[in-house]
Amino acid sequence: MDVRLTHLPEPPDPRPGREPQVAVIALGSNEGDRGETLRAAAERLRRLPLVDDVVMSDPIESVAVKLDGPDPDAPRYLNAVALVTTRLAPQVLLGMMHAVEEEQGRVRRERWGDRTLDLDLIAYGDFRSSDEHLQVPHPRAAERLFVLEPWLSLAPDAVLPGAGRVDELVRRLKDEP
Repeated sequence: MDVRLTHLPEPPDPRPGREPQVAVIALGSNEGDRGETLRAAAERLRRLPLVDDVVMSDPIESVAVKLDGPDPDAPRYLNAVALVTTRLAPQVLLGMMHAVEEEQGRVRRERWGDRTLDLDLIAYGDFRSSDEHLQVPHPRAAERLFVLEPWLSLAPDAVLPGAGRVDELVRRLKDEP
């Protein structure tokens, strides 16, 4: 009896999906133990399915920004940026980010109000969407030093799609009167 061993093809990846992309996620908190909230949120992002890596910047403190501008009387924010390598679709990632916010006690009482945790999808590779529920890149990211500076600390050559190099955006914002 002639027994021939044939090479079987590799089984398909049990986690099919898109090619890994780097998503830029801004984290902010101005209620409760802000530092612990940011740390726990980054750890929760790390445990999401199809997430391969999460690198978070050191946090910085910033004044709260409300609908009508900076509010020095509101509790100050602790902000950070995470670079998340993922194969999740941007829409799915955003939905999971909202779930993480809720797990950390976020209640959506008012737009731009105080919160235990705010997660914003700033960029997702070169992906762009102007859909009402998925605006990527984030429409106000280029105006926010509390997003750009932590991002720049992680990725000195970072580019915000449609706006330009992050280092140039930071320079321009710091030069404004």
